[in-house]
Amino acid sequence: MSIFKRGNVYWYHFLFNGEHVQKSTKQGNPRTARNMESAFRTALAKGEVGIIERKPVPTLADFLDNRFEPWARATFEKASPKTWAGWYRTQIANIRAYPPLVGLKLDSITSDNVADYAAHLQTKGWLPSSVNSSLRVLRRGLRLAVEWGIVQSSPKIKLLRGEHHRERVVTSDEERKYLAAAGELMADLVAVLIDTGMRPEENARLRWESISWGAGNYGILQVTHGKTAAARRMLPLSPRVRSILEMRWEAAGKPVEGWVWATGTASGHIEPSTAKKQHGRALRLSGVRPFVLYSLRHTFLTRLGAAGCDAWTLARIAGHSSIAMSARYVHPSSDAVMNVFARMEATKALPASTVESIN
Repeated sequence: MSIFKRGNVYWYHFLFNGEHVQKSTKQGNPRTARNMESAFRTALAKGEVGIIERKPVPTLADFLDNRFEPWARATFEKASPKTWAGWYRTQIANIRAYPPLVGLKLDSITSDNVADYAAHLQTKGWLPSSVNSSLRVLRRGLRLAVEWGIVQSSPKIKLLRGEHHRERVVTSDEERKYLAAAGELMADLVAVLIDTGMRPEENARLRWESISWGAGNYGILQVTHGKTAAARRMLPLSPRVRSILEMRWEAAGKPVEGWVWATGTASGHIEPSTAKKQHGRALRLSGVRPFVLYSLRHTFLTRLGAAGCDAWTLARIAGHSSIAMSARYVHPSSDAVMNVFARMEATKALPASTVESIN
């Protein structure tokens, strides 16, 4: 018997008279799913049921219009407008603009078709990072088609090499050189990013009413916007971040509310384009090897993992929706492993009441 789990429910699939049968049991219990598969096999053999005719597989164009884009809009338009407008909507439009791909049915799209699309974008002068952005959206859509039961598999999509990765770790020496060369605004902004691990857009939208000066050791800030519920979180202030924010708050007249990084832009707060220009200037003046602002988040999380933070705590601090992502930053040393075992053994010698109080 062949069952597999898709999401939270089990499906079964098998061959009957040379025909592939695949059906959701709508059950989360594997034993129940196996029983349902067995019952359906028996009913087929007795002629009590027939094989349900498969729904026609849509073209990629139809899938984008009727399923993928509506899903992306519903998921991100309000929760993360930047993700919706700058990522999904833009890249879906780019995919639609390539007829040789969108005219294919989902089950006939191959890795070669995708490679042709990537090559087409490169002939238009797209950088590897831009091409990969479009390929990632396409890959997400095709994987959702599998998850939703529209097709059985999706092609392997290979990203282009040469992309400027965000996963660079800024060293302490580079940090010092950069901050010394940056202007006051950029130095403050970067110091907050590297001490909190916030995403650049989260920091840009930070508001005074989201900061509690009297909580924790040095105060806390609340991230109120994000892609997922996990992104909305509380972060403790480091002494440096406390000093920077407090000085800005006092200089602004101790406002009760408003943007921390207020500017004269339409949004009222600093925009990525402004930060990008000042960041480029700071890099040139400091002589530091180039990095993108998002690398500061990677730097913070790497330092946090090296300090012994476990994956669960790191996920909460980072606002990750899965600890699988956070686990990349956690690399316990052999000494750390030995210390954990030593602490466990120590608890065995404690009275039961003491262990219960610790738990």
